[in-house]
Amino acid sequence: MPHLLRDRVTWLIYAQLGAWGYFLYGFGPVVPLLRDENHVSSAVAGLHSTAMAAGSMIGGAVAPFLLRRFGRGHAIWGSLAGVVACVVAFAALRGLEFTLPLAGIITIFGIVLITGVVAALNERHGAAAPAAITEANAVATGAGLVAPFVIGLTVSAGAGWRPGMLTLVAVIGAIALVAFFSRVRLPAGEVVAARGAGGRRPLGRAYQLAWVMMAVTGSVEAGLSLWAADLLRDRDGMSVGGAAQAISAIVAGMFLGRFVGARLSLRIAPLRLYFVALLTSAAGFAVFWTTTSPAVAVAGLLLLGLGNAMHYPIAIALALKVVPDQPDRAAAVASYSMGISFGAGPLVLGATADLVGVRLAFLIVPVLLVVAGALAWRLGRAMTQPVPSAALEPQPA
Repeated sequence: MPHLLRDRVTWLIYAQLGAWGYFLYGFGPVVPLLRDENHVSSAVAGLHSTAMAAGSMIGGAVAPFLLRRFGRGHAIWGSLAGVVACVVAFAALRGLEFTLPLAGIITIFGIVLITGVVAALNERHGAAAPAAITEANAVATGAGLVAPFVIGLTVSAGAGWRPGMLTLVAVIGAIALVAFFSRVRLPAGEVVAARGAGGRRPLGRAYQLAWVMMAVTGSVEAGLSLWAADLLRDRDGMSVGGAAQAISAIVAGMFLGRFVGARLSLRIAPLRLYFVALLTSAAGFAVFWTTTSPAVAVAGLLLLGLGNAMHYPIAIALALKVVPDQPDRAAAVASYSMGISFGAGPLVLGATADLVGVRLAFLIVPVLLVVAGALAWRLGRAMTQPVPSAALEPQPA
């Protein structure tokens, strides 16, 4: 059984990803406030999500170069500095002409950060990498529980959302100071260009399956985050504020799921745990979709979060496992799946809701869970097949 050694470098990496989670989960409640502040429609305010999806694509394209050129340690710290600059700009500048591009730019920094973190944990912890990646995501989700609370406090106090978001500057500053005075340094990592005499070797079919798994389950997570509140209002009669607060049950479930899942991943094979996670998500959806009781619906969302918690950590760990010689590139290309899922998932679900109603539209969720399960089954078969020797040779550019 693999053992997870949490040294000071690992804790620093966890804290750095937690800082990004603080922004990511805190920015969600800010979008409706930007809508009201700029007197625009929800669709226009939703362009911030589109900008972030575009930023994830750009980030995935530039991350391998930046990690290779500067090393993981410098690239991660540089990304956090970029996040600080963007947060200050969010607080200082008003108007969609500023906030929309800033949403894309800060996501570029975030994707470079995620890519470096995932690759670093994978290299540092080997067989225990799935547990380390899951724990890191648990820290990010835990920070995501704190951020909306802090922003809500500053809004309730009459100071607006900007002071709440600016607390992230203090958080990142504290992480940097602790790392400096405790002399914890992030290693540059064995970042390779993955090029031979004939060019770069393809990532392979097994990686492609893991990539699509991330896109499919990411669409589930994004769709629930954006549209579940509508179903709670329309079907269960919850208030706008109550329905919005109920969505935090998903985040709470994800935090608990990743906290427990990190330990389970040391004892249970990744694909087996992935199937358990899919079944848990399906059970949570069944509770959420069939009930008309607000309390039971929230319990269903919590169960959904428990299942959703392990989808991404296991899939990205498997993606890196099948291409062990190209971890940075594999992690960067994975960001494209996140961009597609968070850009297309809510859009498809919303368009379907306009045609058949939000309740029937949510039947897309179990379909996606079944698709993810089929992909995982095929991935398991692909991972057990021997790799032809020719596949290990450099391919023509």
